[in-house]
Amino acid sequence: MIDGLKYFFLKASWILLSLLPLWIMYRLSDALFYLLYYVLKYRRPVTRKNLSESFPEKSEVEIARIEKRFYRFLVDTFFETCKLATLSQKQIRRHMKFNNLEEVNADLNNGKSISLYVGHYGSWEWYSSMTLHFPPQIARGQVYQRLHNSLVDKLMQENRRRLGAENVEMHDTLRWIHKLHQQGTTSFLGYIADQSPSRHQIQHYVQFLNHYVPALTGTEKITKKYGFEVYYLDVKRMKRGYYEATFVKMHEHPQTLPNFQLTDLFYLYLEKSIRQQPELYLWTHKRFKFAK
Repeated sequence: MIDGLKYFFLKASWILLSLLPLWIMYRLSDALFYLLYYVLKYRRPVTRKNLSESFPEKSEVEIARIEKRFYRFLVDTFFETCKLATLSQKQIRRHMKFNNLEEVNADLNNGKSISLYVGHYGSWEWYSSMTLHFPPQIARGQVYQRLHNSLVDKLMQENRRRLGAENVEMHDTLRWIHKLHQQGTTSFLGYIADQSPSRHQIQHYVQFLNHYVPALTGTEKITKKYGFEVYYLDVKRMKRGYYEATFVKMHEHPQTLPNFQLTDLFYLYLEKSIRQQPELYLWTHKRFKFAK
Protein backbone atom coordinates (compact mmCIF):
# COMPACT_ATOMS: atom_id res chain seq x y z
CA MET A 1 0.00 0.00 0.00
CA ILE A 2 2.73 2.45 1.03
CA ASP A 3 4.87 1.52 -1.98
CA GLY A 4 1.83 1.99 -4.20
CA LEU A 5 1.30 5.52 -2.88
CA LYS A 6 5.00 6.32 -3.23
CA TYR A 7 4.95 5.16 -6.82
CA PHE A 8 1.80 7.15 -7.57
CA PHE A 9 3.38 10.39 -6.34
CA LEU A 10 6.70 9.59 -8.06
CA LYS A 11 5.03 8.95 -11.40
CA ALA A 12 2.68 11.94 -11.05
CA SER A 13 5.64 14.23 -10.38
CA TRP A 14 7.53 12.71 -13.31
CA ILE A 15 4.60 13.23 -15.69
CA LEU A 16 3.96 16.80 -14.52
CA LEU A 17 7.62 17.69 -15.02
CA SER A 18 7.62 16.06 -18.46
CA LEU A 19 4.70 18.26 -19.55
CA LEU A 20 6.89 21.36 -19.37
CA PRO A 21 8.12 22.59 -22.76
CA LEU A 22 11.73 21.67 -23.48
CA TRP A 23 12.86 25.30 -23.51
CA ILE A 24 11.66 25.69 -19.91
CA MET A 25 13.33 22.41 -18.96
CA TYR A 26 16.61 23.72 -20.34
CA ARG A 27 16.31 26.90 -18.26
CA LEU A 28 15.83 24.68 -15.20
CA SER A 29 18.81 22.64 -16.37
CA ASP A 30 20.98 25.76 -16.49
CA ALA A 31 20.11 26.54 -12.88
CA LEU A 32 20.58 22.96 -11.70
CA PHE A 33 24.00 22.81 -13.36
CA TYR A 34 25.34 25.49 -11.01
CA LEU A 35 23.99 23.62 -8.00
CA LEU A 36 25.39 20.28 -9.15
CA TYR A 37 28.77 21.56 -10.30
CA TYR A 38 29.68 24.42 -7.97
CA VAL A 39 27.73 23.66 -4.77
CA LEU A 40 27.30 19.89 -4.51
CA LYS A 41 30.39 19.20 -6.66
CA TYR A 42 28.78 15.90 -7.64
CA ARG A 43 31.50 13.31 -8.31
CA ARG A 44 33.85 15.96 -9.61
CA PRO A 45 37.05 14.19 -8.42
CA VAL A 46 36.01 11.02 -10.29
CA THR A 47 35.10 12.99 -13.40
CA ARG A 48 38.34 15.02 -13.39
CA LYS A 49 40.41 11.87 -12.89
CA ASN A 50 38.65 10.06 -15.75
CA LEU A 51 39.06 12.99 -18.12
CA SER A 52 42.70 13.69 -17.23
CA GLU A 53 43.71 10.05 -17.63
CA SER A 54 41.74 9.63 -20.86
CA PHE A 55 43.12 12.75 -22.53
CA PRO A 56 46.70 13.20 -21.24
CA GLU A 57 47.51 15.32 -24.29
CA LYS A 58 45.04 18.04 -23.19
CA SER A 59 45.90 20.93 -20.89
CA GLU A 60 44.20 21.54 -17.53
CA VAL A 61 42.25 24.39 -19.11
CA GLU A 62 40.95 22.10 -21.87
CA ILE A 63 40.03 19.38 -19.36
CA ALA A 64 38.14 21.89 -17.20
CA ARG A 65 36.26 23.13 -20.27
CA ILE A 66 35.18 19.60 -21.21
CA GLU A 67 34.24 18.91 -17.60
CA LYS A 68 31.86 21.90 -17.44
CA ARG A 69 30.30 21.06 -20.80
CA PHE A 70 29.80 17.50 -19.57
CA TYR A 71 27.98 18.56 -16.39
CA ARG A 72 25.72 20.86 -18.38
CA PHE A 73 24.93 17.97 -20.68
CA LEU A 74 24.43 15.55 -17.76
CA VAL A 75 21.65 17.72 -16.35
CA ASP A 76 20.14 18.11 -19.83
CA THR A 77 19.92 14.33 -20.17
CA PHE A 78 17.94 14.09 -16.93
CA PHE A 79 15.29 16.43 -18.31
CA GLU A 80 15.38 14.79 -21.75
CA THR A 81 14.81 11.41 -20.12
CA CYS A 82 11.87 12.83 -18.20
CA LYS A 83 10.48 14.48 -21.35
CA LEU A 84 10.36 11.08 -23.05
CA ALA A 85 7.36 10.23 -20.84
CA THR A 86 5.07 12.54 -22.85
CA LEU A 87 6.86 13.23 -26.14
CA SER A 88 4.69 12.35 -29.12
CA GLN A 89 6.03 10.22 -31.97
CA LYS A 90 6.07 13.30 -34.18
CA GLN A 91 8.09 15.25 -31.62
CA ILE A 92 10.68 12.54 -30.96
CA ARG A 93 11.16 12.02 -34.70
CA ARG A 94 12.02 15.70 -35.00
CA HIS A 95 14.50 15.66 -32.12
CA MET A 96 16.11 12.24 -32.77
CA LYS A 97 16.99 11.48 -36.40
CA PHE A 98 18.49 8.21 -37.68
CA ASN A 99 20.63 7.69 -40.77
CA ASN A 100 21.20 4.50 -42.81
CA LEU A 101 17.81 3.06 -41.88
CA GLU A 102 17.55 1.67 -45.41
CA GLU A 103 20.35 -0.85 -44.81
CA VAL A 104 19.03 -1.80 -41.36
CA ASN A 105 15.48 -2.34 -42.60
CA ALA A 106 16.72 -4.28 -45.63
CA ASP A 107 18.43 -6.74 -43.27
CA LEU A 108 15.34 -6.99 -41.05
CA ASN A 109 12.97 -7.46 -43.99
CA ASN A 110 15.26 -10.23 -45.27
CA GLY A 111 14.85 -12.08 -41.97
CA LYS A 112 18.27 -11.12 -40.57
CA SER A 113 18.28 -10.37 -36.86
CA ILE A 114 20.48 -7.53 -35.60
CA SER A 115 22.66 -6.80 -32.58
CA LEU A 116 23.24 -3.09 -31.96
CA TYR A 117 26.22 -1.83 -29.97
CA VAL A 118 25.63 1.42 -28.05
CA GLY A 119 27.72 3.22 -25.44
CA HIS A 120 26.85 5.46 -22.48
CA TYR A 121 27.09 8.31 -24.91
CA GLY A 122 24.60 11.03 -25.77
CA SER A 123 20.98 11.04 -24.62
CA TRP A 124 20.71 7.24 -24.84
CA GLU A 125 17.18 7.04 -23.43
CA TRP A 126 15.98 8.73 -26.63
CA TYR A 127 17.57 6.00 -28.75
CA SER A 128 14.57 3.77 -28.05
CA SER A 129 12.68 5.88 -30.61
CA MET A 130 14.57 4.03 -33.36
CA THR A 131 11.97 1.26 -33.07
CA LEU A 132 9.41 3.60 -34.65
CA HIS A 133 11.33 3.23 -37.91
CA PHE A 134 11.49 -0.59 -38.03
CA PRO A 135 9.18 -3.10 -39.78
CA PRO A 136 6.20 -3.91 -37.52
CA GLN A 137 6.67 -7.69 -37.61
CA ILE A 138 10.04 -7.82 -35.86
CA ALA A 139 10.69 -8.29 -32.13
CA ARG A 140 12.51 -5.28 -30.73
CA GLY A 141 14.26 -5.10 -27.40
CA GLN A 142 16.77 -3.21 -25.29
CA VAL A 143 18.97 -4.83 -22.67
CA TYR A 144 18.91 -3.19 -19.25
CA GLN A 145 20.20 -3.72 -15.73
CA ARG A 146 17.64 -3.58 -12.95
CA LEU A 147 18.05 -0.48 -10.74
CA HIS A 148 18.50 -0.86 -6.99
CA ASN A 149 15.45 1.28 -6.21
CA SER A 150 12.45 -0.79 -7.28
CA LEU A 151 10.14 2.23 -7.68
CA VAL A 152 12.56 4.12 -9.89
CA ASP A 153 13.24 0.92 -11.81
CA LYS A 154 9.52 0.49 -12.51
CA LEU A 155 9.23 4.10 -13.64
CA MET A 156 12.22 3.85 -15.97
CA GLN A 157 10.97 0.60 -17.49
CA GLU A 158 7.63 2.22 -18.30
CA ASN A 159 9.46 5.22 -19.78
CA ARG A 160 11.63 3.01 -21.99
CA ARG A 161 8.88 0.85 -23.45
CA ARG A 162 6.58 3.73 -24.41
CA LEU A 163 7.77 3.62 -28.01
CA GLY A 164 7.42 -0.12 -28.53
CA ALA A 165 10.66 -1.74 -27.38
CA GLU A 166 10.67 -4.56 -24.83
CA ASN A 167 12.96 -4.26 -21.81
CA VAL A 168 15.17 -7.35 -21.61
CA GLU A 169 16.97 -7.78 -18.30
CA MET A 170 20.64 -8.58 -18.82
CA HIS A 171 20.55 -12.08 -17.34
CA ASP A 172 17.52 -12.93 -19.51
CA THR A 173 19.13 -11.83 -22.80
CA LEU A 174 20.17 -15.26 -24.06
CA ARG A 175 16.79 -16.78 -23.13
CA TRP A 176 14.96 -13.97 -24.99
CA ILE A 177 17.13 -14.39 -28.09
CA HIS A 178 16.94 -18.19 -28.11
CA LYS A 179 13.15 -18.26 -27.79
CA LEU A 180 12.70 -15.92 -30.76
CA HIS A 181 15.28 -17.83 -32.76
CA GLN A 182 13.43 -21.09 -32.14
CA GLN A 183 10.20 -19.43 -33.29
CA GLY A 184 11.86 -18.12 -36.44
CA THR A 185 11.16 -14.51 -35.39
CA THR A 186 13.49 -11.77 -36.62
CA SER A 187 14.73 -9.59 -33.76
CA PHE A 188 16.55 -6.35 -33.10
CA LEU A 189 18.28 -5.98 -29.74
CA GLY A 190 20.27 -3.00 -28.47
CA TYR A 191 23.11 -3.40 -25.96
CA ILE A 192 24.76 -0.62 -23.95
CA ALA A 193 27.96 -2.57 -24.10
CA ASP A 194 30.61 -0.39 -22.41
CA GLN A 195 29.84 -1.52 -18.87
CA SER A 196 32.50 -3.07 -16.67
CA PRO A 197 32.19 -6.79 -15.97
CA SER A 198 32.60 -8.04 -12.42
CA ARG A 199 36.03 -9.44 -11.63
CA HIS A 200 35.01 -13.08 -11.98
CA GLN A 201 33.50 -12.37 -15.43
CA ILE A 202 36.60 -10.80 -16.97
CA GLN A 203 37.68 -12.65 -20.12
CA HIS A 204 39.12 -9.92 -22.30
CA TYR A 205 40.79 -6.51 -22.05
CA VAL A 206 40.69 -3.72 -24.64
CA GLN A 207 42.57 -0.49 -25.28
CA PHE A 208 40.13 2.33 -24.58
CA LEU A 209 40.76 6.00 -23.86
CA ASN A 210 44.36 5.55 -22.76
CA HIS A 211 43.42 2.63 -20.48
CA TYR A 212 43.59 -1.15 -20.73
CA VAL A 213 40.12 -2.13 -19.49
CA PRO A 214 38.06 -5.33 -19.12
CA ALA A 215 35.17 -5.61 -21.57
CA LEU A 216 31.86 -7.44 -21.64
CA THR A 217 31.90 -10.01 -24.45
CA GLY A 218 28.34 -11.34 -24.26
CA THR A 219 27.10 -9.26 -27.22
CA GLU A 220 29.82 -10.66 -29.45
CA LYS A 221 29.13 -14.25 -28.37
CA ILE A 222 25.39 -13.97 -29.03
CA THR A 223 25.94 -12.24 -32.38
CA LYS A 224 28.29 -14.95 -33.61
CA LYS A 225 26.37 -17.88 -32.11
CA TYR A 226 23.10 -16.96 -33.86
CA GLY A 227 24.54 -15.47 -37.04
CA PHE A 228 23.20 -11.95 -36.46
CA GLU A 229 24.10 -8.79 -38.34
CA VAL A 230 25.90 -6.25 -36.18
CA TYR A 231 25.76 -2.45 -36.11
CA TYR A 232 27.17 0.42 -34.07
CA LEU A 233 25.16 3.58 -33.37
CA ASP A 234 27.30 6.68 -34.01
CA VAL A 235 25.59 9.64 -32.34
CA LYS A 236 26.17 13.37 -32.72
CA ARG A 237 24.52 16.22 -30.84
CA MET A 238 23.64 18.80 -33.49
CA LYS A 239 22.40 21.38 -30.99
CA ARG A 240 20.65 21.34 -27.64
CA GLY A 241 17.85 18.79 -27.78
CA TYR A 242 18.61 17.59 -31.30
CA TYR A 243 20.57 14.45 -32.17
CA GLU A 244 21.54 12.59 -35.30
CA ALA A 245 22.46 8.92 -35.12
CA THR A 246 23.96 6.80 -37.89
CA PHE A 247 23.76 3.00 -38.03
CA VAL A 248 27.21 1.72 -38.99
CA LYS A 249 27.55 -1.91 -40.06
CA MET A 250 30.59 -3.09 -38.13
CA HIS A 251 31.43 -6.08 -40.34
CA GLU A 252 29.81 -7.90 -43.24
CA HIS A 253 30.61 -11.33 -41.79
CA PRO A 254 31.12 -11.00 -38.01
CA GLN A 255 31.06 -14.80 -37.58
CA THR A 256 34.40 -15.00 -39.42
CA LEU A 257 36.20 -12.70 -37.00
CA PRO A 258 38.61 -14.09 -34.38
CA ASN A 259 37.36 -14.15 -30.80
CA PHE A 260 37.02 -10.70 -29.20
CA GLN A 261 37.80 -8.77 -32.38
CA LEU A 262 34.20 -7.58 -32.64
CA THR A 263 34.40 -6.31 -29.05
CA ASP A 264 37.65 -4.50 -29.89
CA LEU A 265 36.00 -2.96 -32.93
CA PHE A 266 33.11 -1.62 -30.83
CA TYR A 267 35.51 0.16 -28.50
CA LEU A 268 37.37 1.66 -31.45
CA TYR A 269 34.10 3.08 -32.80
CA LEU A 270 33.04 4.32 -29.36
CA GLU A 271 36.35 6.06 -28.69
CA LYS A 272 36.15 7.79 -32.08
CA SER A 273 32.67 9.10 -31.18
CA ILE A 274 33.84 10.26 -27.75
CA ARG A 275 36.83 12.15 -29.13
CA GLN A 276 34.52 14.11 -31.42
CA GLN A 277 32.24 15.29 -28.57
CA PRO A 278 33.79 14.16 -25.25
CA GLU A 279 31.19 15.98 -23.16
CA LEU A 280 28.54 13.48 -24.30
CA TYR A 281 30.13 10.51 -22.50
CA LEU A 282 29.18 9.48 -18.95
CA TRP A 283 32.31 10.45 -16.97
CA THR A 284 30.93 10.34 -13.42
CA HIS A 285 31.25 6.56 -13.08
CA LYS A 286 34.40 4.65 -12.16
CA ARG A 287 34.72 3.10 -15.61
CA PHE A 288 38.40 2.30 -15.21
CA LYS A 289 38.33 0.72 -11.74
CA PHE A 290 39.57 -2.65 -13.06
CA ALA A 291 41.97 -1.20 -15.61
CA LYS A 292 45.44 -2.64 -15.91
